[in-house]
Amino acid sequence: MSVRLGVLFSGGKDSCLAMQKANAGNEIVCLISVFSENKESYMFHTPNISIVSLQAKAINLPIIRKATEGVKEKELDDLRDVIADAVRLYGIEGIVTGALASNYQRERIQKLCDRLGISCVNPLWGTDQVKVLNELVDLGFEVMISGVFAYPLGEDLLGARLDKKIIGELTGYGEKYGINPAGEGGEIETTVLDAPFFKKKIVVLDYEKMYRNNAGTYSVLDAKLADK
Repeated sequence: MSVRLGVLFSGGKDSCLAMQKANAGNEIVCLISVFSENKESYMFHTPNISIVSLQAKAINLPIIRKATEGVKEKELDDLRDVIADAVRLYGIEGIVTGALASNYQRERIQKLCDRLGISCVNPLWGTDQVKVLNELVDLGFEVMISGVFAYPLGEDLLGARLDKKIIGELTGYGEKYGINPAGEGGEIETTVLDAPFFKKKIVVLDYEKMYRNNAGTYSVLDAKLADK
């Protein structure tokens, strides 16, 4: 039975892959994005969150955006409000999350959905992290690394496109240093520039790269849509 779904959308690899998986047999009707003013948010992805509206145009779906101060636990009230808006405006019956291994996020989102009387769909939950990375490449996603936040991740990764070579490096770092290869511990953030369900792709025109003390970001300053 097809269900009307909204996607909790950060523009990163996990929310995009979860969206593709959830779309099979269901109807994705909107995207939902929360902008945290706190770069250390416990709940929300922050690098390049500013281009989610451009990504929504590339996908050809409406997007509901909401700002939050990012205060731990209180940011959940803002998330509840924006999901309630999606229920009212688009009649969603559930939301899709890119939760992979974070019980903190999954449990809190599930509680919000229970209160709103809608389902919570977690297509990636429990999947091996390296398998997720390989699936993204195999399916033709163009995934840009937009943040690194752990030793020994170097500046050279910022702006790089995920490929088999980088997956091998991340896997090795995971085995040697204990980092999560898919960034589940906050070690890596990503921005999706193209995916199988994108109607157009995103081309970066200008950016700012910052790196210091084993942490850095690749911020998109200007971008446009292009035909695929």
